Amino acid sequence: MAEKLPIIQNVTMSYSGLFDVKELYSAINEWFKDKGYDRREIKNEEHVSPSGKFIDIEIMPYKKLSDYAKSVIRIQITMHDVKEVEIERDKHKVKLNQGSIEIIFDSYLETDYEGRWEQTPFYFFMRTVYDKFFYKNYTEHFEEMVASDTREMEAMIKSFLNMYRFRK
Repeated sequence: MAEKLPIIQNVTMSYSGLFDVKELYSAINEWFKDKGYDRREIKNEEHVSPSGKFIDIEIMPYKKLSDYAKSVIRIQITMHDVKEVEIERDKHKVKLNQGSIEIIFDSYLETDYEGRWEQTPFYFFMRTVYDKFFYKNYTEHFEEMVASDTREMEAMIKSFLNMYRFRK
């Protein structure tokens, strides 16, 4: 079984106001595609109620950094009371969504994801020694890459949502 090293845990971001659900989802997918992540969608649920839609999305894209380590970023998006509204911009009517969003970011560095070093107790011991003394610099570099990607993703989503605050 692979070892998961938590890098960033439970970083929460909230937003309330106008946004476009489809554009947000496509912007997230495009960012992961540009960064070389393989998309993995865990959950995508939508419930309609009289107060609006409830949308729950969980995405866990991953990127192989080497034959030994891979980056995993978990994004959980929860949208409450999402309603479709029509606004006028530049004398054109535009349909947008209005509601509240909560996004939770977690990221992990997964080592020995193929389970090669856990076949025997001796291999497991050797992996521990190898990680502690020989591969430590590489692991630290990979941890920095995972943290950087997670912070960059969070900043991209913040700027995307803040863009809607200034649209009229």
